[in-house]
Amino acid sequence: MAYRKRPLSPFMLGQTYRFQITSLMSILHRITGISLALGGISLVWWLMAIAIGGDAYEFASRQWSSPLGMLFLFGFTLALVYHLLNGIRHLLWDAGWGYEIPKVYASGIAVFVVGVLLTGLIWFFGLRGAA
Repeated sequence: MAYRKRPLSPFMLGQTYRFQITSLMSILHRITGISLALGGISLVWWLMAIAIGGDAYEFASRQWSSPLGMLFLFGFTLALVYHLLNGIRHLLWDAGWGYEIPKVYASGIAVFVVGVLLTGLIWFFGLRGAA
């Protein structure tokens, strides 16, 4: 019998595992978690600018209303909605629902679609209310 040396801790994609939607969702969940932490720091900066008032608030307001600031806020909203929906998906798994492969893929696609739609609705009503 030939001895085959197996890796002790294989990298999840590439050599050992093939890429699939569950891989993408796991990676995105981690990325959105980090993004939410950074966005939380930005939120604290904005709240501190409000508390200080005057020039600090005016500067922060200009930053958030710039095209780059709006892009950041849109990305933060998308990350928040995705992370929330995927977290709910994981809670359902913890309850024992959705382990069958077709349900895993269907819930993954649903998280993507509902996440984009919900983010679009949030921004639609948010921008509409500002007008």
